[in-house]
Amino acid sequence: MHAQDFRRLFVRYKILALLLALAAIWIFFHVATGGAFISARNLSNLLRQTSITGMLACGMVFVIIAGEIDLSVGSLLGLLGGVVAVLTVNLQWSSWSAVLLVLLLGLAAGLFNGFIVTRLRVPSFIVGLGGMLAFRGVLQGITHGATIAPVPADLVYLAEGYLPPWPSSLLATGAFAVLVALTLLRRRRRKAQSIPQAAAWLDVLKLAVAGAVLAIFTSMLNRYSGIPLPVLLLLALLVIFSYVASQTVLGRHIYAVGGNVEASRLSGIRVSGVKMVVFGLMGLMCAFAGIINTARLAAGSPSAGTNGELDAIAACFIGGTSMRGGAGTVHGALIGALVMASLDNGMSMMDVDNYWQLIVKGAILVIAVWVDVLSGAKRD
Repeated sequence: MHAQDFRRLFVRYKILALLLALAAIWIFFHVATGGAFISARNLSNLLRQTSITGMLACGMVFVIIAGEIDLSVGSLLGLLGGVVAVLTVNLQWSSWSAVLLVLLLGLAAGLFNGFIVTRLRVPSFIVGLGGMLAFRGVLQGITHGATIAPVPADLVYLAEGYLPPWPSSLLATGAFAVLVALTLLRRRRRKAQSIPQAAAWLDVLKLAVAGAVLAIFTSMLNRYSGIPLPVLLLLALLVIFSYVASQTVLGRHIYAVGGNVEASRLSGIRVSGVKMVVFGLMGLMCAFAGIINTARLAAGSPSAGTNGELDAIAACFIGGTSMRGGAGTVHGALIGALVMASLDNGMSMMDVDNYWQLIVKGAILVIAVWVDVLSGAKRD
């Protein structure tokens, strides 16, 4: 196989290549840590660690697909998490009242960013940069630069709780059954419409691999305490966002706007409305991530969410989202988030100096964008 053929194969199957790279990372760290990396306890911790970046990536992937960027998400995560702590600790609100208000505040903050971008026509890069500074300043102000703790136990449970082994196994079985049903339904529809489709054995192979992965992960997590609640929330968001992206008019409009704004506008798509929605969803994901982060720390910290925007953006690019907009998947972004979390987790277990961790993550981000450039060259 020539280098050109290898490049085309790599570009065409980016997600497969990403999964192989993730497997290589896990094997390396497993050997380097003497078998401690791929253990039930560390896997549970790794997935819990991935959930916060993954929630941000769910929103960020839509923002980038729509041709925009949001640099304020790390600071907004910290601010919303700080608001939860202030409400529950200082003002003695109930946890659920505080959570509801923070979700609404996150949605409002995202819509406000979208309003400035779409109505006032300020570039999203500048809006995000301004928000990153302003939200961090507000967080410093409401916390007075001090950690607010301890938050209530029922709030902590959102990050530290588990779905017990028996319901976890039942959920995994149900998820596999849904995958089988969706595959059969898709094949039946394509056959009815005389649309060419992949060989049946290929779908069977995909289902077999998916079933094996579900079984292995569920078994390992059940060996510890079950599936962590933040991971369940992230999986639910994955299903919702994937459905929106692939099965709804809004999803098609998001891809269209990112692919060609002028063509979208001429075809009758309300470009400003679509961008308002993606920024609103981004703010909502910041609220979810901020709540889980505060619950995990059992405190509101003035430094919470620092560099969160960089991890979310890197996860999207590593997962195959195009920096030019118009292309990307939610599941790819979440795999990218898992790659980022795996690097953090593995290098921390190996006691690698922090500066090396930053160098490695930066190099991987550049490689991911290089692959996107290759993909663009292939389309051109």
